[in-house]
Amino acid sequence: MLSVSSIPAFNDNYIWLLKNDDNHCVVVDPGDANPVLETLQNLGLTLDAILITHHHADHVGGVATLKAAFPSITVYGPDAERFPDVTNPLNDKDTFTLFNTAFHVMHVAGHTLDHIAYYADDMLFCGDTLFSGGCGRLFEGTPAQMLHSLSTFSALPDKTRVFCAHEYTESNLKFAQAIEPNNTELNQYVAEVANWRSQGKSSIPSSIDREKAINPFLRAHHPSVKDGVKHRAKDTSDLETFTALRRWKDEF
Repeated sequence: MLSVSSIPAFNDNYIWLLKNDDNHCVVVDPGDANPVLETLQNLGLTLDAILITHHHADHVGGVATLKAAFPSITVYGPDAERFPDVTNPLNDKDTFTLFNTAFHVMHVAGHTLDHIAYYADDMLFCGDTLFSGGCGRLFEGTPAQMLHSLSTFSALPDKTRVFCAHEYTESNLKFAQAIEPNNTELNQYVAEVANWRSQGKSSIPSSIDREKAINPFLRAHHPSVKDGVKHRAKDTSDLETFTALRRWKDEF
């Protein structure tokens, strides 16, 4: 049975720690090795593998140090030249097994062109593609690519837990309310998140069903979202609605 916990890093990053019953573990997107090494020592854990979603420094900065500390570990990541520390390169629809759990790979271009996500046992590790209430900036991909990637996530089971890599929820929800001020579920979630954060608690993981109810970037097909961006959109297509959303969020 895998348990998941977060290792905070930098200002708002989450490095995800997946642990089995035998004190072996995997980390996802270790941008900084130091908090990982400290956590492993404090909990008496052995690191077996690293999962990488994309190449940005706050996700891969600690990989080389962790490989040096654990020379036999496996490093999973995108099949691309800019991931020199990856030992097991992955492509869309690949599957591998860790701790008797099948991990399914999803290519999710948008934030970066070679971004991947991992889906296992109703858990989604999505890096910077999907956030609670938002989505990643389009540093390399197109709005069409990101919309397709997010649609792939929307098709996952509603109970899927979403383990994104940043605590951006409160700022994302302010934008979501600007789009859908009358979304009851959204407004309830805003209050819940404010309460959690006031207690120092994380808002992550979220879930696919929650995000489909409150996240405008998963709701570009909804009339209320189309209406919310009509003054910025050229037409009412889902893609133009999404494009207008992303462009507005970039300057919000």
